[in-house]
Amino acid sequence: MNQDYIKADNWSIIEEGFDEERVKSSESLFSIGNGAMGQRANFEEHYSGETFQGSYIGGVYYPDKTRVGWWKNGYPEYFAKVLNAPNWIGIKVSVNGESLDLNTCKSVSNFKRELNMKEGWYQRSFQAVTYNSIELEVKVTRFLSLDLDEVGAIKFEITPIEDAVEILFEPYLDSGITNEDSNWDDKFWNTTDVASVGSQAFIQAHTMKTNFATCTFMNSQLHLNGAPIEQKPTETQKELFVSHGYTQNVKKGETVALHKFGGYVVDTNHKKEDLVAAAKNALQKAIDLGFEALLKKQKEAWAEIWKMSDITIEGDVKAQQAIRFNIFQLNQTYSGKDSRLNIGPKGFTGEKYGGSTYWDTEAYCIPFYMATKDQIVARNLLEYRYNHLERAIENAEKLGFSNGAALYPMVTMNGEECHNEWEITFEEIHRNGAIAFAIYNYYRFTGDYSYIPEMGLEVLIGIARFWQQRATFSGQKDKYVILGVTGPNEYENNVNNNWYTNYLAKWCINYAVEQLQKVKDGYPEDYDRIIGVSKLTDSETSKWKKVADNMYFPFSEEEDVFLQQDGFLDKELITVQDLPKSHRPINQKWSWDRILRSPYIKQADVLQGFYLFEDHFTTEELQKHFDFYEPFTVHESSLSPCVHSIQAAKLDRMKQAYTFYLRTSRLDLDDYNKEVEEGLHITSMAGTWMSIVEGFGGMRVIDDKLSFTPRIPKQWKAYSFKINFRKRVLKVTVSNEGSKFELEGGKEDMSIRVNGERVVLEPAKVIPI
Repeated sequence: MNQDYIKADNWSIIEEGFDEERVKSSESLFSIGNGAMGQRANFEEHYSGETFQGSYIGGVYYPDKTRVGWWKNGYPEYFAKVLNAPNWIGIKVSVNGESLDLNTCKSVSNFKRELNMKEGWYQRSFQAVTYNSIELEVKVTRFLSLDLDEVGAIKFEITPIEDAVEILFEPYLDSGITNEDSNWDDKFWNTTDVASVGSQAFIQAHTMKTNFATCTFMNSQLHLNGAPIEQKPTETQKELFVSHGYTQNVKKGETVALHKFGGYVVDTNHKKEDLVAAAKNALQKAIDLGFEALLKKQKEAWAEIWKMSDITIEGDVKAQQAIRFNIFQLNQTYSGKDSRLNIGPKGFTGEKYGGSTYWDTEAYCIPFYMATKDQIVARNLLEYRYNHLERAIENAEKLGFSNGAALYPMVTMNGEECHNEWEITFEEIHRNGAIAFAIYNYYRFTGDYSYIPEMGLEVLIGIARFWQQRATFSGQKDKYVILGVTGPNEYENNVNNNWYTNYLAKWCINYAVEQLQKVKDGYPEDYDRIIGVSKLTDSETSKWKKVADNMYFPFSEEEDVFLQQDGFLDKELITVQDLPKSHRPINQKWSWDRILRSPYIKQADVLQGFYLFEDHFTTEELQKHFDFYEPFTVHESSLSPCVHSIQAAKLDRMKQAYTFYLRTSRLDLDDYNKEVEEGLHITSMAGTWMSIVEGFGGMRVIDDKLSFTPRIPKQWKAYSFKINFRKRVLKVTVSNEGSKFELEGGKEDMSIRVNGERVVLEPAKVIPI
């Protein structure tokens, strides 16, 4: 059974009723972020039950030494991981001297959490009878400001229900925190200064090894019935901790509130010696505005985001809630302002995968950011990889490659490989192809070629060099083969000639050669610079072409399909349908040995190639491969259902496409994989967006123009989305009656294709199809 406690709502994620078994899951689901930092939805007050504390700062990480049974040459020395940062949200609450703790209260009623996605705030409310029989009504509102992205805000309100009480608020900062996923229980933070000045407090700390200097800060003020109360707080200061105490007698029915501003400043944005001054400046801006005005700005900022990125669905509240949840979390995780940052699979919602960058960004996330934001956002993601090119070359050198061959990391914070499972680190090399494809995809969509001569061509050369060196000439096959790899299907390791990997290698080389010629013809100065830096020769590119032109692809004449790898048909080909349900998920029920010998596919593999290179194959070929491989696919990767949804829609199998859509969109809300308490699946959320826009909407870029083949699930009355294509905004609405296209703004007409037919759009005019 999947979890089903989240209430269906168009714009909010809502939980009603307190259940300690759900606390950690809800801490993930109600997470908040603003691109610069993020945090799990931990209770502000003390909670003695099971909880997973988490507050994270974008770009701040620690190199946790790799923990393996035995060392192999080429292993990364460390696994870089995002750090649980000093805690600024904490507020100890005492009522008549007793600590407010939902785990020890006699009763908790009317408990409700709401994550308002439309306006960007999180709220928790409840009534409680404390251990000493005091009845209280509590409401806590929290958000991380998009405008002041170093600042978060909390309003903690308490109303006594039966009797007058004495309330003590103790807002605090605490740098004595740890990571749940520490390999060796290392000390990650070194606290250098704890200071308290009036209603403000500051903790300066730096990360061990990486030496990121931070200042965690807070400012608090008491309010009674909405009016501020001037009160000098009592101070408690320890080596890693500082708190302020505010005491107030509150009558029955009165409401006392603590307004707390807090957050982080980091030396990546300020000078080390100026961190406290920067923190004071950030606080002053928040104080000058006040909680309500800052919240108003938050609502306005989210309204702007939703103007462009919203997808509406009529007639299916669960589907509507799900897509907005996915879009909301993507926008909370990455704003596109800083090319030094990227998108971790868990974003700011947990520690699994280290908060690092994977190939998910290029294969899944870039399309979302290209189409819903200014193209500079996607360009920043590509610039991130260019800035790491030297590290990619070093990564390849560690594995024995030479001459500037580049192998981009499977997992990284700074460009250096830090994944420590051999079958991934050494063998899942298809990630290199995702980087090259993203460069191609960016130009195809935006029409901005400047990235390639400025940065991208050097990346393509390094990748092409890697593929040429990684391929082996087989005398027996008279072809080039690629041995010992792991494809996207991580349920096969150390296989030969994974079709997807081989196909990517051939394509990458050919694309690099094509771009070399294009830059030579159109950008001679950049070409000369790049040839000078790379020392590329014609004889070397001839070697590349020889590999690409003679690449081997495993193929079954009997099945008339490309084989996932050489030995795929040697397996016992029992479909998932015939696998007992008690064996699922196999990654939790089977030994790894059994999984590796099975035909079961974790996520799209051959079909991943058919997704990226759809225009290389006929619809009939897609259908044949889909029908062969999908029945063996267990979809135990968060990245799997979205690709299958898009392809099922293309094949006009809308029932199947819709099922896959719900699986990808409600993956976390319904906890399909029974792991949501570890954090959300942020990068697969971009795949959810693709399921609607590319799947149901059928959006493609063909011959330099947008093309659509709209379809609609029978469960929906209508849906709509917007696309920012080459600085022109197009709104698409699809209903059971047909489709409508509207060009927003601008003065020029725009030509698109709908169901293969040319359609000319005029600005601000709705064109029905």
